[in-house]
Amino acid sequence: MRILILGATGRTGKWVLKLALKKGYNVHILVRDCTKITAEENLTIFHGTPADKSMLSKAAENCKAIISVLNISRTSDFPWAKLRTPASFLSDVMHHIIQVSEKHQIGRVVVCSAWGVDATNSDLPFWFRWMIGHSNIGAAYTDHERQEKILLQSNLDWTIVRPVGLINKIKPQKILVSYGHKPKPKLTISRRSVGEFMVNTLEDDTLIRKLPTISSDY
Repeated sequence: MRILILGATGRTGKWVLKLALKKGYNVHILVRDCTKITAEENLTIFHGTPADKSMLSKAAENCKAIISVLNISRTSDFPWAKLRTPASFLSDVMHHIIQVSEKHQIGRVVVCSAWGVDATNSDLPFWFRWMIGHSNIGAAYTDHERQEKILLQSNLDWTIVRPVGLINKIKPQKILVSYGHKPKPKLTISRRSVGEFMVNTLEDDTLIRKLPTISSDY
């Protein structure tokens, strides 16, 4: 199957790309900086941004599914660092994804959101809720919620994945899948595990139109 990955140069997206190629998918990616990507077999690189609907459409042609690992980026990991992308980047792109998917008859869309979005906000520790409400971290959560609502209203076979706090552990982990408060999510998960879960979701019909929270089950 040929798939399109958005956000393939990001810290989590790199794992999605690596694991998708390892599983034998033919992969299209749309990137702003082609120097961050090494050419590989079964990988087709498109230069551009998903904010440009025409470029997104070109990259999505002949694909059967889209995985989006996009996020609102800041100039650094400092919570109050300035935004590098527009505050509505995710929701703007989601409108494009839905239109392009309809044009190219792409049914399956898997999106990385975040634990703490919408109804899961009350599950977060108090200190992290405070950070979301008082720093530029909140911009990403606000737009994740907007993109979720847009996708939920579509006719696509979507899955919205809400990972907990991301860490850079490389060793494989057992993944705990939660819905609502059950079972209670742990606090962290590796970027590798998120990538693995999202790629595997493409072949798991039980996750269609579901919003799983995922964490590492130590």
